[in-house]
Amino acid sequence: MEETKKEFDESILKEDTQDVLSEEEQEVSGEGQTEEEAGTAEEAVAEDAKKEKKEKKKSAKALEVELKKSQEKVAELTDRYQRLMAEFENARKRTAKEQSRMYDVGAKEVLGKLLPVVDNFERGLEVLTEEEKEDAFAQGIEKIYQQLMSVFEELGVKAIKAVGQEFNADFHNAVMHAEDEEMGENLVSEEFQKGYMYKEDVLRYSMVKVVN
Repeated sequence: MEETKKEFDESILKEDTQDVLSEEEQEVSGEGQTEEEAGTAEEAVAEDAKKEKKEKKKSAKALEVELKKSQEKVAELTDRYQRLMAEFENARKRTAKEQSRMYDVGAKEVLGKLLPVVDNFERGLEVLTEEEKEDAFAQGIEKIYQQLMSVFEELGVKAIKAVGQEFNADFHNAVMHAEDEEMGENLVSEEFQKGYMYKEDVLRYSMVKVVN
């Protein structure tokens, strides 16, 4: 009976030992799988990081390309804007110049028609005696003449110097020549009709006599 019990106990102990050994083997096997799985996970993380880095690099390159295109577009638009502004400024200057030219053409025509009036004022004042110049009417005529000449001056009209000046075909119209040993060469000795300038243009040439 005791022997049977002893055998029974040994059998149970043997089974328990085998169960323990089996559990240890499973744990060891489980640990091996965990390490393998961990290695696979690390590789996956590394691969993901590599892909992410590659995607970022690709995205940065794409942004750089887009930035370069934008800069080129901005440069193109800036150049076009500057060209348009230059063309506009040139057109504005041409228009202003043309308007000024047209104004000067009209002004010269009007002023040219007023010159005979000035001539008549001067002729009338020249024939007055000293006594007549004291007359109120004559003084009124003198003031009107002076006012007219002031307006001419404001508009840019001025008389051309003639007598005693060297003859210049750009300003003088020689209608008579004479010899005079007392005067120098090619000088204006007498003025028959006064000439006038309007700004830089001749409004009317001086009609003169030239000596030598």
